[in-house]
This record gives sequence, C-alpha cells and structure tokens, in this order.
Amino acid sequence: MNSPDALDTAGLDLTLTDTQAIDDCWNRIGIHGDRSCPLLVEHIHCRNCSVYSASATRLLDRYALQQDDQRPQAAAEADSEVVTRSLLMFRLGEEWLGIATRCLVEVAPLQPIHSLPHQRSRALLGVANVRGALVACLSLVELLGLDSTSSAPSGGRIMPRMLIIAAQDGPVVVPVDEVDGIHAIDERTLNAASASGTQASARYTQGVLQFKGRSLRWLDEAQLLSAVTRSLA
Repeated sequence: MNSPDALDTAGLDLTLTDTQAIDDCWNRIGIHGDRSCPLLVEHIHCRNCSVYSASATRLLDRYALQQDDQRPQAAAEADSEVVTRSLLMFRLGEEWLGIATRCLVEVAPLQPIHSLPHQRSRALLGVANVRGALVACLSLVELLGLDSTSSAPSGGRIMPRMLIIAAQDGPVVVPVDEVDGIHAIDERTLNAASASGTQASARYTQGVLQFKGRSLRWLDEAQLLSAVTRSLA
C-alpha cells in the first residue's frame, strides 16, 4: 500500500512535470525576467494577468485530481474486502452526474468555443483550443436530453470546467458547470443502483445513487461514448 509520503511524492512529481510543460513567461519577460512583456503596462504585475492565473489553475486542478484519485485507491488497498470504482462527479445545471475516470483524459479550465458553419449535429457546439490543438466540443446537455434552462445552485464559488474525454476517434471536450472531484464508490452501491431499474427512465444512465446528500446520475460511459462518436459522424 502506498504510504502518505509516497502519495505526496507522486503529487510533487506531477506538479513538477506540469510546471516544465508550462511556458513560464513571467520568469522570462515578466516581473521576474527582463520585463519586456507588453502586458505589464496594463497589469503592473504578472499575478494580475490571465496567463499567470490560468497556468496556476491548471496546476492546482491536475494536482487535486491526482491526489483525490490516489487516496481512495490507497484506502481500498488497506481493506481488500471493499472493491471500489473511481468516478468523476460533475454538475450540469441542477443535475449531478458521475462518469468512470477510465474514459477521462483530464479536467481543463473553460476555453472559448468556436462555432462551425453548417454543423450537422445539434450536440456539436464547435471546436475549442486545447494547448494549441483544435478539439471537437460537444454538449452533454443535448446528448443527455437535460433541461437547458435549469439554473445553477446558489452560494459558494462555482468554477465551470471542460472535461477532456477519450472518445473512439480521438479526444473531445465537454463543458460542465462544476466539478466536485474524483471519488471511489463502493461497487456494491453501484450494483444496487444499477439493479434498481431507475436507469431505464434516463438516457445513457446505469443508475441513480445518493452521494453527499445529492441524487447522482451514474452514466453508462460505453453508451455515452458511442453517442459521442455518432454525433461527430
């Protein structure tokens, strides 16, 4: 079983890897560099710039997701009788949903979506720029048949995100209103939700379970990814 020190080391390795992949312009042309960045006139300090804040958000999101994913795994190894599945919990409108992390590439900050002319699918929103690559962007609200007019819960700081999902023909991005994190759910709980029959009333759904005082819709990732592929055809 991984020790707490091992988990911390893994998180540190992830952070260092992501840091090396980021263009740390603030250390080259910013406040800690030669100060030649033209944006300094407007922002005075790099910490006020959107480039700096977006880089920090990416690092914190990746680190938090890695830690949330590892700690439940370590707890499961400590008790061999408990089998868990790892789900990412997120919100669309007023509805909370969960999807298996095996089809998730990463959670990214919200990016501008560029519409495409002559779109053939109502679910296809357009394309988004993900680290220099254009990736198809789909609406889960449309695919799942959710109420697009539902309002967001009030209170607290809400940070919309994009989920990058590994579809059959390549990654796609889907915007979501909020991400709760990755959680390990007892397989017995999921089996009970799947056997309850509630999934028959909702599209691409295996079952509904109670989690953190919420009704959570557990998505069937195989059916959902198949629908994603059809939407892009």
